[in-house]
Formats: sequence, C-alpha cells, structure tokens
Amino acid sequence: MTDTLTLPPTVTDRAFTRLGQILADAGEAKALRVAVEGGGCSGFQYDIRLDEPAADDLVIERDGLRVVVDTVSLPFLSNAVIDYSEELIGARFTIQNPNASSSCGCGTSFSM
Repeated sequence: MTDTLTLPPTVTDRAFTRLGQILADAGEAKALRVAVEGGGCSGFQYDIRLDEPAADDLVIERDGLRVVVDTVSLPFLSNAVIDYSEELIGARFTIQNPNASSSCGCGTSFSM
C-alpha cells in the first residue's frame, strides 16, 4: 500500500440500522467488529462479528451503536465503506474496499 494517509472507513445508515436490529434482537450492547485477517481464497479475508471494543480500537459511533476496527486492520480498510446488503444470495454486512485489487465472488476475501 503506497498511500500514506489512512482515512477511517465509512459506515452507512443501512449498516447502522441493521446493527441496531441485531443488537435489539440479541439483547446485547456489543459493537460490530470489522477486521482483516490473512487467509481466504484471495489472500486476506474480512472478519465481521459482534465484540467488545478494545482500548486501541477505532470506534465509529452513531446513536449509541458502535462499529470498531483494530489498529492492524485499519490501513487495509482505509476509505472503505461498510454497508449492509439484502440480495438473493443472502443478507450480510459488506465492505466496499478501494484498497482491494481483486476479491472473490463471495465478497469476504480480497487481495491487495
């Protein structure tokens, strides 16, 4: 990655709305963690789950709902858009990542 400026990801209204519904249904007050890990069919994969924020996480908050990104994953998610999509193949949180040079068909794995 040649970009020296790391911009935080953007979280859409649709993603925050769905996160609120999930937390209300689960009766939990956790955050949505978006992380990047090695692996997957393209070299990196997204790990999206409910989790407790860590002290050094970037926290994106709106109306008491939180999306967190760890400091290691943040450069990989610079200027990305975290969204929620409902399609024929299923409903899921999605990442529109301008840093990814390619991604797999399922949208959970990418390369840089």
